[in-house]
Amino acid sequence: MTVTRRQFHQIILAAGAFVALPGGGYAATTQPVSGGTLKIAYFPEPSQLVAINTSAGGAQFVGSKLFDGLLTYDYDLTPRPSLAREWSVSPDGLEYVFQLEHGAKFHDGQPLTSADVAFSILRLKDAHPRGRITFAHVAGVDSADPHVVRIRLDKPAPALLSALAASESPIVPKHIYEALDPAQNPTREQLLGSGPFVLKEWVPGSHIRLERNADYWAKGQPHLDQVIIRLIGDAGARAAALETGEVDIGENPVALADVERFRAVQNLRVDDRVYVYAGLLNQLVLNLDTSQLQNLKVRQAIAHAIDVQALINVVLHGYAIPSPTPIPPSFKAFHDPDIGFAKFDTALAEKLLDEAGFPRQGDGTRFKLRVTTNPFNAPTYSDFIAQSLIAVGIAAEIQRFDFATYVKTIYTDRAWDLSVESLSTTFDPTVGVQRVYWSKNFKLGLPFSNASHYANPEVDRLLEAAAIEPDVEKRAQLFKDFQKIIAQDLPVINLAVPVQPVVSSLRVHEYAPGAAGLGGNAARTWIAKA
Repeated sequence: MTVTRRQFHQIILAAGAFVALPGGGYAATTQPVSGGTLKIAYFPEPSQLVAINTSAGGAQFVGSKLFDGLLTYDYDLTPRPSLAREWSVSPDGLEYVFQLEHGAKFHDGQPLTSADVAFSILRLKDAHPRGRITFAHVAGVDSADPHVVRIRLDKPAPALLSALAASESPIVPKHIYEALDPAQNPTREQLLGSGPFVLKEWVPGSHIRLERNADYWAKGQPHLDQVIIRLIGDAGARAAALETGEVDIGENPVALADVERFRAVQNLRVDDRVYVYAGLLNQLVLNLDTSQLQNLKVRQAIAHAIDVQALINVVLHGYAIPSPTPIPPSFKAFHDPDIGFAKFDTALAEKLLDEAGFPRQGDGTRFKLRVTTNPFNAPTYSDFIAQSLIAVGIAAEIQRFDFATYVKTIYTDRAWDLSVESLSTTFDPTVGVQRVYWSKNFKLGLPFSNASHYANPEVDRLLEAAAIEPDVEKRAQLFKDFQKIIAQDLPVINLAVPVQPVVSSLRVHEYAPGAAGLGGNAARTWIAKA
């Protein structure tokens, strides 16, 4: 049987596997070269640069290069040392002990100690959309010894040991951040981490320039002198920049329709690997504060009006795998394969809308809904959803926003009805998925949490039980029961797991040496001499 490129993408996604492609981010056969500037194409422009109170992609991507975490992770999520050089977990799962590196310093020269780690963990518990769940059962953090951190839990937290990367749980300086309200973003001058690079310049609409931290605690790293993150919103401009060498690398940098063409460009590589630390799932989120969407038959009708396979073909050019559940197929242990999509059936959708009390009016429409999408997604997502709604008589008003306005509109103003959100399912459903459906994670202004304003006590119970269940089989059953309820209630219509190819110059090595992909710290990245 011949396997097409798109089928191959789907196979590797479904398997949750990493595939070594020519010239990828695995260890090179030659020795690293010191010096040089790595130029990264990035979009959309971030609104902040540290993920202490947000799970926004820009804060994770840039912040991981400025701030360290306690651990890093191999491709299979095996933890590796970072700020914590050693660690242990008690047999009952209620105490985690981390031995810290002695030479770590923040960019202002202040030493990094256990007090900074304790402060950061508790701040994440208070203010981070996912940290509120990850660290929910942290009862206290002992920092009596400046080089030893003891995290005490009141219940087990199976996901915690996987949640300690810089992009997910950055360690920030207590002496600066304790003066900030948890929801307050730091100023540029306050973005002082202990990471391999120091923020030197942030020119909105143009670039972010990072310079080598000459006093970095990991001796011999980083190899690069500079990292310049070019903020290029237009896919055509990013493609041209890669082809001309104006930039060296980017994640999902070109229009998906152009990916096959870039495979033939002599000095570039296309890396299709799936980096599981962040994970991605595109979902159509329904605002349950909108009166029409409170009617289950309306939600069912919308589900029946969307041809998901056509959406994947048109919007994502086949670079995705369908995922009808909030826990995608790559989570083999927890995914429920018996749950499928609502059948694409516009006649049934029209019937349900009639039964819901929304017949077509004289102009052929039933009611109006506002449709938007996270700017991380292709704008054609909104177009496709809008056309699907129009076909069954729902007038669709497409709204497009820059990233900061999008976050405010969805999570603070709540002035929207349907949104295609880009969810990081992350390394564990408790961390990545629970926040979308857990009633206790609805909070005005808290981004990337319970946007639909969904509340179901049984779902809360199942998610809370799974979060503390150490037995994998019992935990899997709790997650499968949760998925069945979501398929019935439809606060969210799950769509697809997108593939986001990395395109890079062949001169760039070790650009993604672990599960975080380009979201890692770039300390090991190096550029071969021309």
